[in-house]
Amino acid sequence: MQRNLSEITEFVLLGFGELHHLKIFLFLVFLVLYILTMAANILTILLIVTDQHLHTPMYFFLGNLSCLETFYSSTILPRVLVSLQKGDKTISMKGCLTQMYFFAFLVSTECYLLSVMSYDRYLAICKPLHYENVMNRKLCIQLAAGSWFNSIVFTSIFLGIFLKMQFCGPNEIDHFYCDSLPLLKLSCSHINLVKQVSVIFSFVFTFPPFILTLASYIYIIATILRIPSTTGRKKAFSTCSSHLIVVSIFYGALIIVYLIPQTKTMRYFNKIVSVLYTVLPPIANPLIYSLRNKDVKEALKRLLQKFRKGNL
Repeated sequence: MQRNLSEITEFVLLGFGELHHLKIFLFLVFLVLYILTMAANILTILLIVTDQHLHTPMYFFLGNLSCLETFYSSTILPRVLVSLQKGDKTISMKGCLTQMYFFAFLVSTECYLLSVMSYDRYLAICKPLHYENVMNRKLCIQLAAGSWFNSIVFTSIFLGIFLKMQFCGPNEIDHFYCDSLPLLKLSCSHINLVKQVSVIFSFVFTFPPFILTLASYIYIIATILRIPSTTGRKKAFSTCSSHLIVVSIFYGALIIVYLIPQTKTMRYFNKIVSVLYTVLPPIANPLIYSLRNKDVKEALKRLLQKFRKGNL
Protein backbone atom coordinates (compact mmCIF):
# COMPACT_ATOMS: atom_id res chain seq x y z
CA MET A 1 0.00 0.00 0.00
CA GLN A 2 1.48 3.34 -1.07
CA ARG A 3 1.74 5.93 1.65
CA ASN A 4 0.18 9.31 0.93
CA LEU A 5 2.48 11.29 3.21
CA SER A 6 5.62 11.02 1.03
CA GLU A 7 5.21 14.38 -0.70
CA ILE A 8 6.27 16.34 2.41
CA THR A 9 8.70 14.97 4.99
CA GLU A 10 8.63 17.85 7.44
CA PHE A 11 6.69 20.93 8.50
CA VAL A 12 7.81 24.33 9.73
CA LEU A 13 6.14 25.58 12.91
CA LEU A 14 6.13 29.37 12.64
CA GLY A 15 5.32 29.66 16.34
CA PHE A 16 5.70 33.16 17.73
CA GLY A 17 7.73 34.42 14.80
CA GLU A 18 6.06 37.83 14.91
CA LEU A 19 7.47 38.20 18.46
CA HIS A 20 11.06 37.38 17.51
CA HIS A 21 12.40 40.25 19.63
CA LEU A 22 10.87 38.58 22.71
CA LYS A 23 12.39 35.15 22.02
CA ILE A 24 14.58 35.03 25.14
CA PHE A 25 11.79 36.35 27.35
CA LEU A 26 9.30 33.80 25.97
CA PHE A 27 11.84 30.99 26.41
CA LEU A 28 12.34 31.87 30.08
CA VAL A 29 8.60 32.21 30.70
CA PHE A 30 7.77 28.84 29.10
CA LEU A 31 10.73 27.15 30.80
CA VAL A 32 9.64 28.36 34.25
CA LEU A 33 6.04 27.36 33.52
CA TYR A 34 7.13 23.88 32.40
CA ILE A 35 9.30 23.30 35.48
CA LEU A 36 6.56 24.53 37.82
CA THR A 37 3.93 22.47 36.00
CA MET A 38 5.89 19.24 36.28
CA ALA A 39 6.85 19.90 39.91
CA ALA A 40 3.32 20.84 41.01
CA ASN A 41 1.60 17.93 39.28
CA ILE A 42 4.15 15.31 40.33
CA LEU A 43 3.91 16.58 43.92
CA THR A 44 0.11 16.36 43.75
CA ILE A 45 0.29 12.78 42.48
CA LEU A 46 2.81 11.86 45.20
CA LEU A 47 0.61 13.30 47.95
CA ILE A 48 -2.53 11.55 46.69
CA VAL A 49 -0.77 8.19 46.33
CA THR A 50 1.08 8.25 49.68
CA ASP A 51 -1.48 9.89 52.00
CA GLN A 52 -4.39 7.72 53.14
CA HIS A 53 -6.47 10.80 53.96
CA LEU A 54 -6.58 11.66 50.25
CA HIS A 55 -7.82 8.27 49.12
CA THR A 56 -11.26 9.63 48.25
CA PRO A 57 -13.11 9.86 44.91
CA MET A 58 -12.41 13.58 44.51
CA TYR A 59 -8.66 13.19 44.95
CA PHE A 60 -8.61 10.01 42.86
CA PHE A 61 -9.90 12.05 39.92
CA LEU A 62 -7.51 14.90 40.77
CA GLY A 63 -4.66 12.39 40.62
CA ASN A 64 -5.80 11.32 37.16
CA LEU A 65 -5.98 14.95 36.08
CA SER A 66 -2.49 15.70 37.39
CA CYS A 67 -1.13 12.63 35.60
CA LEU A 68 -2.77 13.85 32.41
CA GLU A 69 -1.32 17.34 32.82
CA THR A 70 2.26 16.03 33.06
CA PHE A 71 1.84 14.31 29.68
CA TYR A 72 -0.09 17.27 28.29
CA SER A 73 2.68 19.77 29.05
CA SER A 74 5.36 17.41 27.77
CA THR A 75 3.53 17.09 24.46
CA ILE A 76 3.64 20.84 23.75
CA LEU A 77 6.23 22.76 25.78
CA PRO A 78 9.54 20.88 25.12
CA ARG A 79 9.12 21.41 21.37
CA VAL A 80 8.30 25.09 21.92
CA LEU A 81 11.40 25.51 24.13
CA VAL A 82 13.67 23.89 21.53
CA SER A 83 12.27 26.17 18.84
CA LEU A 84 12.79 29.30 20.94
CA GLN A 85 16.25 28.32 22.18
CA LYS A 86 17.80 26.92 18.98
CA GLY A 87 15.62 28.61 16.38
CA ASP A 88 14.87 25.19 14.84
CA LYS A 89 11.25 25.38 13.74
CA THR A 90 11.15 22.21 11.66
CA ILE A 91 9.29 19.10 12.77
CA SER A 92 9.10 15.81 10.90
CA MET A 93 5.86 14.54 9.43
CA LYS A 94 5.76 11.67 11.92
CA GLY A 95 6.63 13.99 14.79
CA CYS A 96 3.90 16.43 13.81
CA LEU A 97 1.21 13.75 13.53
CA THR A 98 2.38 12.18 16.79
CA GLN A 99 2.13 15.53 18.58
CA MET A 100 -1.32 16.15 17.06
CA TYR A 101 -2.48 12.67 18.16
CA PHE A 102 -1.38 13.00 21.78
CA PHE A 103 -2.63 16.57 22.00
CA ALA A 104 -6.10 15.58 20.73
CA PHE A 105 -6.12 12.48 22.95
CA LEU A 106 -5.20 14.41 26.10
CA VAL A 107 -7.57 17.33 25.40
CA SER A 108 -10.51 14.97 24.90
CA THR A 109 -9.56 12.99 28.01
CA GLU A 110 -9.46 16.22 30.02
CA CYS A 111 -12.96 17.12 28.78
CA TYR A 112 -14.27 13.79 30.05
CA LEU A 113 -12.35 13.96 33.34
CA LEU A 114 -13.65 17.46 34.06
CA SER A 115 -17.20 16.26 33.48
CA VAL A 116 -16.63 13.25 35.76
CA MET A 117 -15.29 15.56 38.45
CA SER A 118 -18.31 17.83 38.12
CA TYR A 119 -20.57 14.77 38.51
CA ASP A 120 -18.61 13.82 41.63
CA ARG A 121 -19.19 17.31 43.10
CA TYR A 122 -22.87 17.11 42.12
CA LEU A 123 -23.31 13.89 44.09
CA ALA A 124 -21.32 15.23 47.07
CA ILE A 125 -23.35 18.45 47.34
CA CYS A 126 -26.78 17.54 45.96
CA LYS A 127 -26.97 13.88 47.07
CA PRO A 128 -24.75 13.72 50.17
CA LEU A 129 -26.64 10.81 51.78
CA HIS A 130 -26.11 8.61 48.72
CA TYR A 131 -22.62 9.84 47.83
CA GLU A 132 -20.53 7.09 49.45
CA ASN A 133 -22.72 4.29 48.12
CA VAL A 134 -22.91 5.65 44.57
CA MET A 135 -19.35 6.93 44.14
CA ASN A 136 -17.68 3.73 45.25
CA ARG A 137 -14.22 2.47 44.27
CA LYS A 138 -15.53 0.41 41.34
CA LEU A 139 -17.44 3.30 39.78
CA CYS A 140 -14.48 5.68 40.23
CA ILE A 141 -12.19 3.29 38.35
CA GLN A 142 -14.80 2.76 35.62
CA LEU A 143 -15.35 6.50 35.12
CA ALA A 144 -11.62 7.29 35.00
CA ALA A 145 -10.79 4.34 32.74
CA GLY A 146 -13.72 5.18 30.47
CA SER A 147 -12.44 8.75 30.07
CA TRP A 148 -9.01 7.54 28.94
CA PHE A 149 -10.23 4.63 26.82
CA ASN A 150 -12.93 6.55 24.90
CA SER A 151 -10.42 9.23 24.01
CA ILE A 152 -7.88 6.66 22.77
CA VAL A 153 -10.46 5.02 20.50
CA PHE A 154 -11.86 8.22 18.99
CA THR A 155 -8.46 9.89 18.56
CA SER A 156 -7.01 6.78 16.90
CA ILE A 157 -9.82 6.84 14.33
CA PHE A 158 -9.20 10.56 13.84
CA LEU A 159 -5.49 9.92 13.25
CA GLY A 160 -6.32 7.19 10.74
CA ILE A 161 -8.19 9.77 8.64
CA PHE A 162 -5.19 12.12 8.64
CA LEU A 163 -2.84 9.32 7.59
CA LYS A 164 -4.80 9.01 4.34
CA MET A 165 -4.45 12.69 3.48
CA GLN A 166 -1.91 14.11 1.04
CA PHE A 167 0.35 17.07 1.86
CA CYS A 168 2.02 18.54 -1.19
CA GLY A 169 3.00 21.99 0.09
CA PRO A 170 3.33 24.60 1.41
CA ASN A 171 4.59 23.14 4.67
CA GLU A 172 4.45 26.14 7.05
CA ILE A 173 2.11 25.77 10.05
CA ASP A 174 1.17 29.13 11.53
CA HIS A 175 1.06 27.85 15.10
CA PHE A 176 3.41 26.80 17.91
CA TYR A 177 2.29 23.15 17.84
CA CYS A 178 0.73 20.71 15.36
CA ASP A 179 -3.04 21.09 15.50
CA SER A 180 -5.69 19.61 13.22
CA LEU A 181 -7.07 22.91 11.86
CA PRO A 182 -3.74 24.32 10.56
CA LEU A 183 -2.87 20.90 9.12
CA LEU A 184 -6.15 20.70 7.24
CA LYS A 185 -5.36 23.99 5.51
CA LEU A 186 -2.10 22.52 4.17
CA SER A 187 -3.64 19.37 2.71
CA CYS A 188 -3.94 19.00 -1.05
CA SER A 189 -6.56 16.26 -0.66
CA HIS A 190 -10.29 16.79 -0.90
CA ILE A 191 -10.84 17.83 2.70
CA ASN A 192 -14.58 18.51 2.83
CA LEU A 193 -15.26 15.03 4.23
CA VAL A 194 -12.32 15.33 6.60
CA LYS A 195 -13.59 18.70 7.85
CA GLN A 196 -17.02 17.21 8.46
CA VAL A 197 -15.52 14.25 10.33
CA SER A 198 -13.34 16.67 12.34
CA VAL A 199 -16.40 18.68 13.34
CA ILE A 200 -18.27 15.52 14.34
CA PHE A 201 -15.34 14.21 16.38
CA SER A 202 -14.79 17.60 18.04
CA PHE A 203 -18.49 17.62 18.90
CA VAL A 204 -18.29 14.13 20.41
CA PHE A 205 -15.14 15.04 22.35
CA THR A 206 -16.41 18.27 23.85
CA PHE A 207 -20.17 18.77 23.71
CA PRO A 208 -21.50 15.83 25.81
CA PRO A 209 -18.91 16.39 28.59
CA PHE A 210 -19.58 20.13 28.46
CA ILE A 211 -23.36 19.62 28.78
CA LEU A 212 -22.86 17.17 31.67
CA THR A 213 -20.55 19.65 33.40
CA LEU A 214 -22.97 22.53 32.81
CA ALA A 215 -25.98 20.53 34.05
CA SER A 216 -24.06 19.41 37.15
CA TYR A 217 -23.23 22.98 38.09
CA ILE A 218 -26.74 24.22 37.47
CA TYR A 219 -27.96 21.66 40.02
CA ILE A 220 -25.04 22.44 42.36
CA ILE A 221 -25.65 26.20 42.34
CA ALA A 222 -29.41 25.70 42.77
CA THR A 223 -28.74 23.43 45.78
CA ILE A 224 -26.24 25.86 47.32
CA LEU A 225 -28.69 28.77 47.01
CA ARG A 226 -31.27 26.76 48.99
CA ILE A 227 -28.88 26.32 51.95
CA PRO A 228 -30.29 28.56 54.71
CA SER A 229 -27.07 29.63 56.45
CA THR A 230 -24.50 31.93 54.84
CA THR A 231 -21.66 29.87 56.32
CA GLY A 232 -23.09 26.70 54.83
CA ARG A 233 -23.41 28.29 51.39
CA LYS A 234 -19.81 29.53 51.47
CA LYS A 235 -18.50 26.13 52.56
CA ALA A 236 -20.45 24.29 49.87
CA PHE A 237 -19.44 26.70 47.13
CA SER A 238 -15.77 26.59 48.13
CA THR A 239 -15.71 22.85 47.36
CA CYS A 240 -16.63 23.41 43.71
CA SER A 241 -15.55 26.99 42.91
CA SER A 242 -12.01 25.91 41.98
CA HIS A 243 -13.35 23.33 39.54
CA LEU A 244 -15.72 25.89 38.04
CA ILE A 245 -12.87 28.36 37.44
CA VAL A 246 -10.73 25.76 35.64
CA VAL A 247 -13.66 24.53 33.54
CA SER A 248 -14.55 28.10 32.51
CA ILE A 249 -10.98 28.89 31.38
CA PHE A 250 -10.58 25.56 29.55
CA TYR A 251 -13.89 25.54 27.66
CA GLY A 252 -13.84 29.30 27.06
CA ALA A 253 -10.49 29.01 25.26
CA LEU A 254 -11.64 25.97 23.25
CA ILE A 255 -14.78 27.80 22.07
CA ILE A 256 -12.78 30.86 20.97
CA VAL A 257 -10.18 28.85 19.04
CA TYR A 258 -12.39 26.23 17.39
CA LEU A 259 -15.80 27.84 16.97
CA ILE A 260 -15.04 31.47 16.11
CA PRO A 261 -14.35 31.91 12.35
CA GLN A 262 -10.65 32.02 11.48
CA THR A 263 -9.58 35.39 10.06
CA LYS A 264 -6.17 36.99 9.61
CA THR A 265 -6.85 39.28 12.56
CA MET A 266 -8.01 36.39 14.76
CA ARG A 267 -4.99 34.24 13.85
CA TYR A 268 -2.64 36.06 16.24
CA PHE A 269 -5.32 36.27 18.92
CA ASN A 270 -5.92 32.51 18.63
CA LYS A 271 -2.27 31.81 19.39
CA ILE A 272 -2.56 33.78 22.60
CA VAL A 273 -5.85 32.07 23.52
CA SER A 274 -4.33 28.67 22.71
CA VAL A 275 -1.89 29.27 25.55
CA LEU A 276 -4.91 29.39 27.88
CA TYR A 277 -5.69 25.72 27.31
CA THR A 278 -2.27 24.30 26.38
CA VAL A 279 0.10 26.00 28.85
CA LEU A 280 -1.89 27.54 31.70
CA PRO A 281 -4.30 24.72 32.76
CA PRO A 282 -1.50 22.23 33.54
CA ILE A 283 0.02 24.66 36.05
CA ALA A 284 -3.28 26.22 37.16
CA ASN A 285 -5.02 22.93 37.91
CA PRO A 286 -2.73 21.74 40.75
CA LEU A 287 -2.56 25.25 42.20
CA ILE A 288 -6.29 25.96 42.05
CA TYR A 289 -7.53 22.43 42.79
CA SER A 290 -5.00 20.93 45.11
CA LEU A 291 -2.13 22.90 46.54
CA ARG A 292 -4.40 25.58 48.03
CA ASN A 293 -6.79 22.95 49.37
CA LYS A 294 -6.76 22.46 53.15
CA ASP A 295 -6.62 18.65 52.95
CA VAL A 296 -3.72 18.75 50.49
CA LYS A 297 -1.83 21.26 52.65
CA GLU A 298 -2.21 18.95 55.63
CA ALA A 299 -1.00 16.02 53.54
CA LEU A 300 2.03 18.07 52.45
CA LYS A 301 2.86 18.83 56.10
CA ARG A 302 2.65 15.12 56.95
CA LEU A 303 4.89 14.26 53.98
CA LEU A 304 7.50 16.83 55.04
CA GLN A 305 7.42 15.46 58.58
CA LYS A 306 8.11 11.96 57.24
CA PHE A 307 11.10 13.30 55.30
CA ARG A 308 12.46 14.99 58.42
CA LYS A 309 12.10 11.79 60.44
CA GLY A 310 13.70 9.76 57.63
CA ASN A 311 10.70 7.52 57.10
CA LEU A 312 10.81 8.02 53.33
